[in-house]
Amino acid sequence: MNNKVIIFSAPSGSGKTTLVKHALEVFSELQFSISCTTRQRRGSEVHAVDYHFLTPDEFRQKISEDAFVEFEEVYTDKYYGTLKSEVEKIWNQGKVVIFDVDVKGGISLKKYFGEQALSIFIEPPSIEELERRLVSRGTDDVETIRIRVAKAEEEMSYAGEFDKIVVNSDLNEAKKEIERLIQYFIGN
Repeated sequence: MNNKVIIFSAPSGSGKTTLVKHALEVFSELQFSISCTTRQRRGSEVHAVDYHFLTPDEFRQKISEDAFVEFEEVYTDKYYGTLKSEVEKIWNQGKVVIFDVDVKGGISLKKYFGEQALSIFIEPPSIEELERRLVSRGTDDVETIRIRVAKAEEEMSYAGEFDKIVVNSDLNEAKKEIERLIQYFIGN
């Protein structure tokens, strides 16, 4: 199997993480790429399982070492990035890398990996539904949700830069659609 990557991107609250987890359950060939971040852990998140949690200084040190495939400073001192070593480790195991990244990260990864990558944009059925999902999650305050919804509206304009768009209005249908896309991509 040649070195391939699958990139999932979406506005926050689109169901991307749920769909990535589903893909990992269905396809044993996939291995999740653990991103680095400087944000605080949420809920039951575990270091080196959900993310590699770094301080802003540790993150900047890795930037200076050219250790990232891509990285982004989403807000001041709030960095996210993909380590080259993480991708190499997964490829060395003969697996396909699966990424769960924000929209700008997804576009950067697609540019970096080119034909080796399948990029999938998960779209919420509407901005209203997205807002409802974020509120029902109960993890963010009203102001954070307002910021995320505004960001989501902007991110939706980038959907066309992805190989495929999957609208997550019905979770079971979205799961079937990503199974088809992944099967076709890794089956080649």
